[in-house]
Amino acid sequence: MRKEKGGKMEIKFKGQVHKYGDNINTDVIIPTRYCTTIEPSELAVYCLHDLDAAFAQRLNPGDILVAGYNFGCGSSREVAPLAIQASGISCIIAASFARIFYRNAINIGLPIIECPRLVHETSNGHWLEINFDKSCIYSITTGESYSFQTAGAEIQEIIRSGGLINYIKKTLEKKRIPIPRV
Repeated sequence: MRKEKGGKMEIKFKGQVHKYGDNINTDVIIPTRYCTTIEPSELAVYCLHDLDAAFAQRLNPGDILVAGYNFGCGSSREVAPLAIQASGISCIIAASFARIFYRNAINIGLPIIECPRLVHETSNGHWLEINFDKSCIYSITTGESYSFQTAGAEIQEIIRSGGLINYIKKTLEKKRIPIPRV
């Protein structure tokens, strides 16, 4: 959930954990045979389908995906974070991310957090509250708090804007530079 606070959009989430292991690659996130569209709602249906066929049906809006090391490895498939976001996942927490997946997620405004300690200490079904701006995760289930290193201010602003395109539009509008129409 993104909500306005003092003129600035604050990024907070609360959701149930769906946890997976290490080396979840983009071919598993959205299998090639389902990459016949870029329509987010169609991609969402098949998100993580080969790993967990019931994933999309089990989600509630705002749920949180937790994974191990090297999440998003493999190809540079840009639809992988889009499928996750469209499925209703509000945020991904992993021990580490493949760099190209990390950037593709930022580009569409999907919040991602590296927090190995939480990954090792949380389980499927746990409930988490995340304050992205304060770099804090609170486990409602266990009572534990976790901190994480925030991305730079510009990356936080890209996520807060809902992605790179919205961020660029907002930046151009602030500078009163006409936005080209295509």
